[in-house]
This record gives sequence, structure tokens and C-alpha cells, in this order.
Amino acid sequence: MDPTSSGRGVRQFKTYLLHRLQKEEEETRPVLAKNDPREIQKYYQIFYEKNIREGQYTKKPEEMAKIYQIATVLYDVLRTVVPQSKVDPETQRYAKDVEEKKEQYTHYNILPLYAVGVKPAIMELPEIKAALQAIRNVDNLPKFQMPEGNERTVNDILEWLALCFGFQKGNVANQREHLILLLANMDVRRNTNLQNYELLEGNTVETLMDKIFKNYQSWCKYLHVSPHLGCPLPERREQSQLLYIGLYLLIWGEASNIRFMPECLCYIFHCMANEMHGTLFGNVEHVTGSTYQTVPQSEESFLKDVVTPIYEVMRKEVRRNKNGKASHSAWRNYDDLNEYFWTKKCLKLGWPLDTKADFFVHSDVIKPASKRLQGDSQPLGKRKPKTNFVELRTFWHLYRSFDRMWIFFTLALQAMIIIAWHQRSSSNVLFDEDVVRSILSIFITAAILNFLRAVLDIVLSFNAWRTLKYTQILRYLLKLIVAAFWLVAMPVTYSRSYQNPTGILRFFNSLGADWQTQSLYNYCVAIYLIPNILAAILFLFPFLRRTMERSNWRIIIILMWWAQPKLYVGRGMHEDMFSLLKYTLFWITLIISKLAFSYYVEILPLIDPTRTIMDLSVTSYDWHEFFPHATNNIPVVIAIWAPIILVYFMDTQIWYAIFSTFIGGIYGAFSHLGEIRTLGMLRARFESVPSAFSKRLVPYSREEMKQREQADTWERINIAKFSQMWNEFILSMRNEDLINHRERDLLLVPYSSSDVSVVQWPPFLLASKIPIALDMAKDFKEREDGDLLRKIKNDDFMYFAIIECYETLRDVLLGLLVDEGEKDIIRQICDEVESSIQRRRFLREFKMSGLPLLSDKLDKFLELLMDDYEDAEVYRSQMINTVQDIVEIIIEDVMTNGHEVLEKAHAFHHDQREQKFEKVKIDLLQSTSWREKVVRLHLLLTVKESAINVPMNLEARRRITFFANSLFMIMPTAPKVRNMLSFSILTPYYKEPVLYSTEELKLENEDGISTLFYLQKIYPDEWKNYLERIGDPKLGFANKDRAELDRHWVSYRGQTLARTVRGMMYYRETLELQCYLDFADDNAIFGGYRAIDINHRDYRILKERAQALADLKFTYVVSCQVYGAQKKSSSNQERSCYVNILNLMLKYPSLRVAYIDERDEPVNGNNEKVYYSVLVKGGEKLDEEIYRIKLPGPPTEIGEGKPENQNHAIIFTRGEALQTIDMNQDNYFEEAFKMRNVLEEFLKTHPGQRRPTILGLREHIFTGSVSSLAWFMSNQETSFVTIGQRILANPLRVRFHYGHPDIFDRLFHLTRGGISKASRTINLSEDVFAGYNSTLRRGYVTHHEYIQVGKGRDVGMNQISLFEAKVANGNGEQTLSRDVYRLGRRFDFYRMLSFYFTTVGFYFSSMVTVLTTYVFLYGRLYMVLSGLERRILEDPSIRMSKALEEAMATQSFFQLGVLLVLPMVMEIGLERGFRNAIGDFVVMQLQLASVFFTFQLGTKAHYFGRTILHGGSKYRATGRGFVVFHAKFAENYRMYSRSHFVKGLELFILLIVYEVYGHSYRSSSLYFFVTFSMWFLVASWLFAPFVFNPSGFEWQKTVDDWTDWKRWMGNRGGIGISPDKSWESWWNEEQEHLKYTNIRGRILEIILALRFFIYQYGVVYHLRIAHGSKNILVYGLSWFVMATVLLVLKMVSMGRRKFGTDFQLMFRILKALLFLGFISVMTVLFVVCGLAVSDLFAAILAFMPTGWALILIAQACRPCLKGIGIWDSVMELSRAYEAIMGLIIFTPIVVLSWFPFVSEFQTRLLFNQAFSRGLQISMILAGRKDKNSSD
Repeated sequence: MDPTSSGRGVRQFKTYLLHRLQKEEEETRPVLAKNDPREIQKYYQIFYEKNIREGQYTKKPEEMAKIYQIATVLYDVLRTVVPQSKVDPETQRYAKDVEEKKEQYTHYNILPLYAVGVKPAIMELPEIKAALQAIRNVDNLPKFQMPEGNERTVNDILEWLALCFGFQKGNVANQREHLILLLANMDVRRNTNLQNYELLEGNTVETLMDKIFKNYQSWCKYLHVSPHLGCPLPERREQSQLLYIGLYLLIWGEASNIRFMPECLCYIFHCMANEMHGTLFGNVEHVTGSTYQTVPQSEESFLKDVVTPIYEVMRKEVRRNKNGKASHSAWRNYDDLNEYFWTKKCLKLGWPLDTKADFFVHSDVIKPASKRLQGDSQPLGKRKPKTNFVELRTFWHLYRSFDRMWIFFTLALQAMIIIAWHQRSSSNVLFDEDVVRSILSIFITAAILNFLRAVLDIVLSFNAWRTLKYTQILRYLLKLIVAAFWLVAMPVTYSRSYQNPTGILRFFNSLGADWQTQSLYNYCVAIYLIPNILAAILFLFPFLRRTMERSNWRIIIILMWWAQPKLYVGRGMHEDMFSLLKYTLFWITLIISKLAFSYYVEILPLIDPTRTIMDLSVTSYDWHEFFPHATNNIPVVIAIWAPIILVYFMDTQIWYAIFSTFIGGIYGAFSHLGEIRTLGMLRARFESVPSAFSKRLVPYSREEMKQREQADTWERINIAKFSQMWNEFILSMRNEDLINHRERDLLLVPYSSSDVSVVQWPPFLLASKIPIALDMAKDFKEREDGDLLRKIKNDDFMYFAIIECYETLRDVLLGLLVDEGEKDIIRQICDEVESSIQRRRFLREFKMSGLPLLSDKLDKFLELLMDDYEDAEVYRSQMINTVQDIVEIIIEDVMTNGHEVLEKAHAFHHDQREQKFEKVKIDLLQSTSWREKVVRLHLLLTVKESAINVPMNLEARRRITFFANSLFMIMPTAPKVRNMLSFSILTPYYKEPVLYSTEELKLENEDGISTLFYLQKIYPDEWKNYLERIGDPKLGFANKDRAELDRHWVSYRGQTLARTVRGMMYYRETLELQCYLDFADDNAIFGGYRAIDINHRDYRILKERAQALADLKFTYVVSCQVYGAQKKSSSNQERSCYVNILNLMLKYPSLRVAYIDERDEPVNGNNEKVYYSVLVKGGEKLDEEIYRIKLPGPPTEIGEGKPENQNHAIIFTRGEALQTIDMNQDNYFEEAFKMRNVLEEFLKTHPGQRRPTILGLREHIFTGSVSSLAWFMSNQETSFVTIGQRILANPLRVRFHYGHPDIFDRLFHLTRGGISKASRTINLSEDVFAGYNSTLRRGYVTHHEYIQVGKGRDVGMNQISLFEAKVANGNGEQTLSRDVYRLGRRFDFYRMLSFYFTTVGFYFSSMVTVLTTYVFLYGRLYMVLSGLERRILEDPSIRMSKALEEAMATQSFFQLGVLLVLPMVMEIGLERGFRNAIGDFVVMQLQLASVFFTFQLGTKAHYFGRTILHGGSKYRATGRGFVVFHAKFAENYRMYSRSHFVKGLELFILLIVYEVYGHSYRSSSLYFFVTFSMWFLVASWLFAPFVFNPSGFEWQKTVDDWTDWKRWMGNRGGIGISPDKSWESWWNEEQEHLKYTNIRGRILEIILALRFFIYQYGVVYHLRIAHGSKNILVYGLSWFVMATVLLVLKMVSMGRRKFGTDFQLMFRILKALLFLGFISVMTVLFVVCGLAVSDLFAAILAFMPTGWALILIAQACRPCLKGIGIWDSVMELSRAYEAIMGLIIFTPIVVLSWFPFVSEFQTRLLFNQAFSRGLQISMILAGRKDKNSSD
């Protein structure tokens, strides 16, 4: 219930109570008083006295909050029933007290600040008290004069600030807790004296000030304004500092979308701090010295006056974006608006903000309704210019951002070609004067390329010129002038260096004819190189360059002006000298290797063939040649060299993959990765695991270490502490069903080993040791004890097992017996054993032959002990018999002098009874510790097989070995929980699955497979373990709903929010355990974490303290954006999500959910939608609202959805670190234990006095077992998040933020724009921009591999393709972004290379790989159709092909996915052994991994290229379910038609033409070698979606797919018809990008379409009917034929439309005439003109591409054609083409579907991993499954 609300729950309660009162008025009899008014008042008074007056000292704050709510509702009902005059004064007094105090008991988040009475443990922490005292110091603050005339008192500085500036109550309450927790957490680390802890340490507030205001102070220095952070009175310094911090946090907390604009926040703070300073220190009365009283602001005045005007500017700009369809240059995004505040112009906005200032005046003229389309209300008119940068859609951004790299590679290529050209003519080529002079011509090329850069700088930034400073414009123009000067000077002076120039050199020579010096060019080169030499010198002194760039001194700015314009971000990003040397060495080695390879393999072999070709004289061509007398065969040279040059520019990516793989592997090995990778390795090193655990994960001060090491109990305490954590780890795996009960028992370690003289290792290490020792002893022939003892001691674990069994068995027997005499017999037997061992007479005094019999009896004895019994007497008699048997065997069969022991006992106790051992304690095992002992003893004695395979589950093995391995890796030592950094986790959630419903579990696909059944077969061992767990009566699952348990089991194996929340809550569990280990005494630790008695006062306090510290250090916020809408929704699915999220909050009390609430509220007399950020937590049965903060408008309208979702919730996070977790992630108990170690990384200082701002963590992809595709994706992703990011962080220093689970320095990022960027479209890959932003703002990103977090990945072909498309779109947008431009320009050369090849360069290289195939084939097409290839190959002097083949082989490496596989193999080898790596590699190839990677190459290339040219990128929801369904052919066609099928068919036709027209003179083996990889690419692109489609080749499915495809192709489109229902709708949607592209994009599309005309031009001259004619009329005639065919098709189409219904006969006559005409024409052509049958097939190859080209051109010119009225014809022609393409692709599928074994083979191929445990998938997919197997 919400006390302030007229919410539904409260209204229902009131209504129900009133209804009951009315209904029962006649039936009830007064109990407390004589009449109803008195009765209800009396009840109210008793309720108050009993629950409120007394309860406030005894009840918890949560209980009191509910009681106050009930009291408020009771009083409301009382006033409704009882007239006001009859309410007595006492009742009114009570009600007033409730009204005054109920605010103190509002629902709280972490700190119940107003709790009285029983205070929670967290409020008793001294650091909290100190922080509270600091912020409650309101002495000397000005008083507020209320309108009523009285003074308003304030409780703390935040309340004072709220009254001063008009902040919202919810914001104030939120930031109050935020500030207290920050102060408490920071202060406790500095305060060593926790005994006398009352005040904050002196420098705590100072440190927090520095962190929060570092960016603000930097901004002030940049703008040369004084920061407003001063305090003239030293005694009020701390209070002033807290006021400044509080003010900033309150601004930030209410800023909504403005949080993405950090410098805008700086400006707001700057103005408000100035105003506050004036209020505090500028208005002191001269006479009294007191301050003036100020008038308080209304609660929402800050929101209305400051936030809303700026928000409205953003909102108007976003409307120009047209939902991502407008050009980036047409509107200002977050960056543009924020960068307005990088100039002094922002200071003119004034304070209060002048809404008439230029920033706020917006051109939002709207077209009249009649002139605009419905709903198209975008602003028009003259728009504001962009700020500093324009994101134009062009590939030139790649050159502009990375110009140094392109210039270097171009000059290197030119130099290598020159050297190779002279190689044959000169033996010592590099010292030849002419060669050197020729090489020097590279500086002319450099001048051209620099001029190009200068032009691009001006052209690409032109739309931002109105916002640039004049100095920046001047710099651009001067750069252009200087570049133009060198462009002229270099060729002129170069030409003068030749004695007798010819050709173009003579022209340039004449320009400089008066200069008679020939060394002038050398002087020019020297002058030209001066800036580069200076840059190289500064490169060697990074500290100097860093200092200069960061300097705000005007003299330095002037000096740096030419080299680098002044910009607020991107200054001084240079690394320290050691890091610089590391990545420089990496790149120098790589570049040398790449250039050597390029020279010897790509360039040098082609030189001789090129020379020969250029010398050849070709006089006859196979077509009409327009330039028959052209010399040197330049087109052939271009055709040969173009693909090689593309490969040259692309193959650096391959070299990077090779080098990064090896360097990453070496770094991984030095990090101790993979040292424990198998259970055998774990067993071998397990003895050292507890000490490693203590060293790494147990916090000890140096003094404690010294004291402990001297103590005898040191090792035992280490092992005891390790056992607490280890056992919780094992139990967590049991709860997750990764292990069964038996494996759990084998893996657990006893909490305390004080009863046993040796270390008690887990039974899985000791298993089978006792049976082996028994066999050894039984067969031992010698009589010397020493030999046996030596054999036993050779195996430490055997020795430990024997001692432990002996001592535990003794303790069990002594514990079981009641009679002291009987106990003495046992003791005497033990004394005999021990003395005989000391005297080395054990083998003489004990018979080993009796041990097996004893072992069998002990086995039965222990089983009997563990059994549950119903009849105590029967059980007792069985127990007595067994004990008697055991003692008898010992005395009779094992001991040689056993009777003496009995006689001694009789004599000592004077006991002459025959029967002994008749009294036993049968309830011994009621004690948990005794039961653990017996279970462990039973395992040690009975497990005969070795436990080498425990645990069996592969995931459990991986987790155990990784955790054990990580203990030996380098990590910071753990601090105590109290001293650790506090942290939050933030998970954005939209509408993904929370928990699978029962219907979803049982829903069967078309093959009869349900998700539950599927998972049972994928995880059979986990399902078995689950059934064992819920069937165990001791665990209490008997009363629980089985369907609900099944839902959880399935959901914890999917990518659900429930799985993520469960995983993240392990952080809290581990914190509580760590607190226990930090604070518990030795006795408690030896007793065991789970065995502590919570009723014991000390332990209860310990538990409460642990919970309090966990609250202090850890917060988890899930940002469920639409939770409020789901709560109100009537949809079952939405309500289900709401209920599931609510249940998560109820299950995990520390979980918080933030959501955006949309309400209709009256505003100025009208109902308007109002938006709030709301935080809720779980209550008793429903959620409880904690904070509600009003927003200026809908936050998600401005930017991308996910970052906006994160941004609205980030204000509710706490702590100094923030981990971003996606909702497809998981966490593990043992990894959570290392969190405090990781957080210590933030305190480590790296070279350059820098601390990390982002900690990168590795991920484990947990979806790899679902299918072969999921396995490929899992391996690819794993290699990226391990070896890939390892080398990016060190040595390359270009790791950014690639999504989750990185940990952010929270204070650094909340003052610098947040943890992602949110501008629409451009920041589609929002995560990586957080890394860019952090680096540009001098952050430091690291990567750590001793901890890992689970992550799910897409598992189906279509899901994976959507994901790859989304990432490629994102990289396309990154290419255009200012962040990439600034990093590319401001990194040093080698770091820039690292940056390029690991971000956008990878995608550009993928695109170039595909482009190379096109260029190669079109070059060959030109050569083969023109006849040049025949002339050249038939020339005896040519040996060209081999060289070209070798060079082209490089490209196929990239294409086949070798780049992705290399790091994968290295990482698997490193972590699981190289034998496994090679095995996995072979299996992947057999499962067609190369087909998959080649297919995804097409996805990357298509979407990356399209995004840069036309835009259209958008967030693509991939879906995260289990893909066990068959995708229909039409669905695959829709998804891959443009990205793969069209391109695949084009390459197919190219290869066919190349083969057909070159077949006669070329060997088939040569053709195959040259084109193998291309055929592979074509096959992959056309058929991969069907190969990887479940049931892709099943006959019935194929028939259904064909029917569905025909229906889809035939359906008409129209408004409201979705693309999956009609081909027309889909076709229109596919051209969406062309609707919104610019004229440049349209022209480029038309130019690219022209390539299809070459087929017709070339092929028609090869037709037999052409009779060898080369006349241009042949080509003209072919166009006449084309036009005729199109005209006939148009006539048929029009005839069908006009005559098909009403004039059916006429239409038939028309068709008959056309048919007769066609027959006549064909007859004439065959008989008269010599047409051959082969000509018909050739004509198809000629004219089909032409028709496709016409369609592409028509699509680009769509507006014009629609106006003319022939658009419908284009659409019909397109439909025909699509039908033909579909038929071509579908035919092989039909053929393969005829053979049943193909479907079975494909199923095996697809699901090999998932069903490797003997599952017959083919039977399942055919629907033949046992329905009963799922229970």
C-alpha cells in the first residue's frame, strides 16, 4: 500500500472496510463502547497505543511503515463514519501525531534514516553515523522565510539545497542516501581507528570533491573561467564542500537526458554554485553578522526552469531525425548540443537561463496540415549548424580519420613497385641512383594525399563552419593552401632533377626552368619532412607531448595550433614510455613481415608478366573495341593489379590476426592461464589450493600475518576458511543441479578438522585410497612395518585417508557407546594399534587377512547408521548386533592378542557379563556434525573406483578448474569487506523473458518437440540431478508446485532475467560469507558457516552486521523500463512479466527495480502525460515505492532505447564502481567471491599516475552446447573476450568497452556523460562509445582474466545473422562518428593502427575481401569476353597465372574465416590443451564451420557497406530463445535475399561466363585453382541458411515451404500488410534505405548497377548469329531485342489487366498471336540467320543481368518513375526475377530432400554437440518421441 496514494490497494481496503461497517451495523454488538462512533474511535486509540506508541521502540522500520499506513486508512474511514463534531480530542491528537510522523516511516532504500526505536544494524555502523553527522551540520546556513511568515527549519544540507533551488523531494531523498553511502564507504577505508569513530576523516570530503569535480575544474581551465568551489571561511570548509557535492548530485539526479551532456551539467553547476556562494557568503549583515533570510523555491522549479527548456531543445532536434531516417547532418545530437558548452558562447546563456538565447531559439516551423503527410510533423525551416563535426554518409571518413595509415601503405606500395620494377635490371637496386630518384617520387604522392586530406577536412566539416572558431577555419584554409603549394612544388622540383625530361615531366620542368639547381627537390623533401621529424621526436617523449596537449596556457595553445586544434576531449592520450615501446615493437615487427610478404609474394612475381603484357601488341579483339590502338594494354594491367592492390591493403588484417594470436597466447601463458585445466591437474595441485586461497582471497594485515604464521593453528585456520567458501561453492553447484548428491558429498570439505590429527581433504581426492590400502596390506608378504609404512606414505592422500578413517571410526564408536567399560575396550584396542605402530610390530600383532571382513562389516554398520528408522527397538537391536560383530572381528580375526584386551577390561571393571555392547545411542546422527562425519567415513571406506571423473558434468569441471587456476594468477590481495570499494550492478531490461511459463515449456514445435523435452536431452545429467534434488524429502520440495520448479529449472538454462538476477545475487551471498570470515572468531570458523546458531546473541549480531555491510557495499538495480506499463496492462503476457519481476523482488529483498512511469495528470486544466523515474523494492506481498522523480518528458524519445533505459536508472545506483550486466548474463558463486579483489584494481596506480576507469572482465559463453552453430559462435566470442581483449588491453592499449560485464569507475563516468552514449542511430553500438568516451577523456581501460561472468549468445542461424547485422550496422555508424575521427587523428601512429584494425578496420577489411572477389572476376570477365586473355595466354612468353593465383590465395584466407579460427585455436590450446584445440578445429571443419564463417563474412560486408552509403541501421532484436524450429524458405529468402542470394547468383554467373568463354584455351585445373575459393563462397552464400536450418532437407517440410513461398510471392501488398505476408510489402521495405538516402547515394547505386551491362556487351559478340562481326550495330541490335522482349511482357501484363476479366476471348487471341509471332521469328532466326541452340543459353547469360541492372536503376530513380507511371511494370519485372532466383535456389534443396539420408546427415551435423550423449535427434525431429519421458 502506498500511504500517499489513492492507489488501488488503499482504495480497495477503504471501500471494503466501509462496506463491512455498513453491512454489519445491525448484526454487531458494541464491544469497546456503547455506540458506533465511540466504538470505532476506541478501536483506533487502542491500535495507536499498542502498535505505534509501544511499537516504535520494539518494531523494525518496515513494520512501522505498514502500521502507519493502516493507521492513516483507519482514520480516513473513521472520518467517513463519524461526524467531525463527535471525534474526541484524544483521537484527533493521535491522528495528528500519525500525520506528522508517517513521513519518517516512508519506504526506504538501504538506509532507514528516520528510524527510531529498534535501529537496523546498518544505522549503527560508525561510518554511517559520521556521514550523517556531517550532512546534518546546518549551522550558519541562511534560514528560509515561509509565505506564512514563520521560519522553515532544515534537517540537513540537501534539504537546504532543495529549498534554495527547488529540487524534488524524491531526488533529495535519493541523493541524500547516495551521498551518505559515498562518504561512509570512502571514509571507512581511511579511518584506522574504528573504536573512536565519530567524525569523518579530514581528507574524505576533499577526495570526494576531487573525484566529482575533476571534470568541472578541467572545463573551467579550458574556458579560462574561475571554478566556483571556494569557501572564504576555513572553519566552514567541510560544510561548503559538502554543499557543492550535494548540489552537483542533486543537479545530476534530476537532469534526466541532460546527464548525457556532462559539460552542460558543468555549466548549470557553475551558475548555481555561484548563486549558492552568494547566498552563503555574499549577504552577511554588517551589524549582526547573521545571514539574510531567503525565500524557498517551489519543489519543481529546477525541473521547470532549467531541465525542461534544455530537454525541449533536444526533443525538437530529435524530431528532425525522422526516426533514424534523416541524415546525421540534418539535426544536432547529444554531442552537438554538449559541445556547444565547450565554447565561451555558453556563458552568454546567463542565469536564470535566457530562453530567448540562441541555444533555445529553434526553427520549428511546421508545414500546414494540408501540405504534409499524416503524422509527419518534423520541424522545418533553417536549422542550427552542427557543432565541430558533421557525420556525413561517405567512405571518405575512413581516409580522413586514418589518413596517416593510408598514406604510409600507399607510399610503401609505390616504393615496392618501383624497387621490384628495377630489380631485374640492377643487382644492387637500393643503391642505384636512378632507383633512389624514382623512389623519391613517393613524396609527390604524399603531397597529393595530403592535399586530399586538406580538401576532405573542409568538405566534410562544411555544415559545422558556422559553429567553428575563426582560428579553426583559418587553420583549415591555411592547411589547404600549404597542401596546394606542395602539390605544385613537388612535381615541379622533381621534374627539374631529370636531365632530359619527357612527357609530363617536360611540362613540370618548364614551370621551373629558371632554377638551375638540380638538388632543389631534395631541399623541398627535407623541408616537407620537418613536421614529420618533429612529430617523431615528440613521439619518443610521450610525457612532453601529453603535457603540451593538456596545457591551457595560451602560448602552448598557439604553438600547438597548427599540429592539433584545441578541443576539450582527446588531449594528451599518449601512453607511458614502456607501453609505447611495447606496441611500437609489435607493429614494427608486423609491418616488416607484411611488407616483406607483399613484396615477395604479391608484387615481385607480377612485375615480369606485367612488363611482357605491356610489350605485347594485341591487334584483334572478340568484341567492338573502342580504343583498339591503345598502347601497353593498360586495361589488362589494371584487371591484373586491381585485386592485388586490394589484397595488399587488406592483408594487414590477416597479419594482425596472426601476431595477436601468438602474442596473446604468450601473455596468457605468463598470466598462468590454463595451468589447471583438467581434474588430474587439479588433484595434483589441490594441496596448495587452500594456501593460495588464503593468500589471494583472505584479507590479513601484515601484523596478523606475522602472528598467525607463528601460531600452530595457522594452517588449520587457512583450511577452515577455505572450506567455508569451497563448501558454499559446491553447494551452489548442487543447487544449480550441476552435480548430484553423491558428487556433492565427494567434493565437500569438513568445516572443522580439529577432531582429526591430519588435514581432511575432500573425499574425491581420497576416494579408493582405503580399498587400495586394504588390498596392499592384505597381500603384504614382508613382516617389516617400515616397508608398508613407506608405501603408504608415498601417496600423501592415502596416508591422510587411513589416519582420518581410523580416528573417525574410533570417535564414532566412542560416541555411539554408552557404557564406560565398553568405551575402555575400544580405547584399549586403539592403544594397542598405536603402540604396535610405534614399536614397529604392527604386522606381527595384527592379522591383515581379517581386514576385508572388517571392511565389509563396517560398510553395513555405516549404512545402518545413515538409514532412517521407524521402529526404534528394531533399529537398536540391529545396531547392537552390528557393533558386537565389529568388535568380535577385531578381537578374533584381526588382533593376535585380542582376548587379552577383553580380559583386562573384565578385570578392571569387575564385569563378568558374557554379552557386551548392549547399550547404544541411536539418536547420535540427529546431530549434523556427526551425520557429516559418518557420511564422509562411509565414502572413504566404500568408494572403490577412483573419483578421477568427479564431477561428471563438464560445466562443473570447467568452473572448478577455472576457479582453482585463478587462485594462482596475479590479482590484488583482498581487503576486508568493510574496507572494500562499494559497487552497484545495473541491468537494462525491456520485454525479454523473465521466467518461462508452463505453456512455453510444453509448447511443441511442428516436430513435436517441447522446450522442456529439448533441454532434458541437451542436459540429461542436470535433469537427473534436478529430479534427485526435488525428490529428496530432507530438502522440503515435496510441498512445492512441480510445474513452478520445472519453470525455474528451464529458465535457469535459458537467457532469462531470472537467471541473471540469481547469478548477480551471488555477490551478496559471498559478501555475507566474507563478513563472517572477517569478523568471526576461530571457534565459529571451525564450527562452520552453516552450523552457526542464529539464536546465539553474538552470532545474531554477526549475521546482522554481515547483512548491514552487504547492504553498504552492494546494490543491484534492474532497469525494467516498461514495468509500470506491464503492471497496468490487461495482456496476459505483460501481466506475467510483471508478476515474475515482482516475485524476483520478493525472493531477493535487496533487488531494486527502476522503471519509467507514465501517468495522466491535470496540467493547467488539461490532462497531459507526465513521466516519472520510479524505484521500487519487494514488500511483504507487493512492491513498495521508494523514490519517484518527475521527468521533463519521455526520456526514451530522445536517444537509443537501451542507453536511455540505463540512464534513467543510473541515479538509483550506489557506490564507487558500477558493473554493467546485460540480461543474458549469469554469474557464479566462486567468481563473485573474487569481486573485492577486482575492485582493488581501481586503487592501483598505472604508469603516468593513472588509475583504471574501466575494468574489463572475461566472459564464459554458456550457450555453446545448444547446437553446432551455437558452438561456433561461442568459440568465436570466447576468443574475442579472452585472447582478443587481452592483447587490446596490453600491449596495444586500445581496449574499449564492448558491452558487459565491464566495471566502471562510477564517479568518473557519472561526471563525464555516463556509461554509454545515446544519440539516435549514430550511437547504435552504445557500449563501445562509452569506451571511446572514457579514453578521449583520459581514462584508462584494463582487462582481467582471473574472474569471469557467464554470457549467453545467439544460437540459431537467423538469430546470429541478425546479431552480426546489428554489429556491422553499428560499426558502419562508428566509422562516421566524431569519436572514431578524434581517436584516429589523436592517437600516435602505432596506437592508431591498433585502433583501426580492431574496430572499424576489421569490418572494412571484410568488405574489401568481398570486393576483391568482384574486382578479380570482373577483371577476368573483361579479359575473357574481349579476347585479351586468349591472346595473352597463347603468347609463349607469358607466365602470369601462377603469380596471380598465389597472391589471390591470401584473400581466401580471410574469406574462409581463418582469421577468426586462429585466435580460437590458440585460446582453446592455452586453456584446455593443444590436443583439444586441434581436435575441436577438425570437428568444426567437419561441421562446416568454414561455410558458416564465409556466410557471416557476407553479412558483415553487406550491412557495413549499406550503412555507410545509405544509413538504415537500427536495433535488431535477435531473440534469445532455444532455436529448435524449422525456418521456412520464404523467411530465409526475405532475410538473405539482398545480402547473400543476389550477390551469390551474380558471382555464380560471373564464374559460369568465365568458365564457358575461356574453356577452349585454358586448362581446367588452372581454372579450378584460381576460382576454388570463389565457388566455395558462392555455395556458402546460397545454401548455408538451408544447411544450418533444422529439418532443412526433410521432404514434407520442403513441400510445405514451396506452398508457403508461392502464396507469399502471389499476395498483393498494401497499407497494413506486413512483409512476411506479401512479396510486394517486403520488396517495398527492402528499398526503404533508398527512400531516405541522399542524391550522392542514388548516383552511386546507379553507377554500381552499370556493371551488369558488361555481360550483354561482351556475350552478344560471341553468339553464332553474330557471325564474328565486331560492329557496334550488333550491340545496338541486342538492345532492340531486349526492348522487344520487355514490350511483349508489358503487353501481356496490360492485356491480362484490361481484357482478362471482361474480354477473355480477346485476351486469348492476343496471346495466341504473340505465340505465333514468337514461333515465326525463332524459325526465321534459326533457318535464315544461323541462330544456334547454344545462343539461346548465351542470351540468357547476356540479358538477365541487363534486366536486373534496369530494375536497380529504376529503384534508385523511383520518384521519377512513379511520376511517369511505369513503376508497376518495374514491380512486375522484379517479381519475375525474384521468382526465378527463388526457383534456382530452391531446386537443389528439392533434389536433396528426395534422399532421406541427407536430412539425417544434416541433423547430425547441426546438433552434434547438443545431442552427443546418445540422443537420436533424427527420431526426435521426425516427432517419434516417448511422451512419458518428460515427467
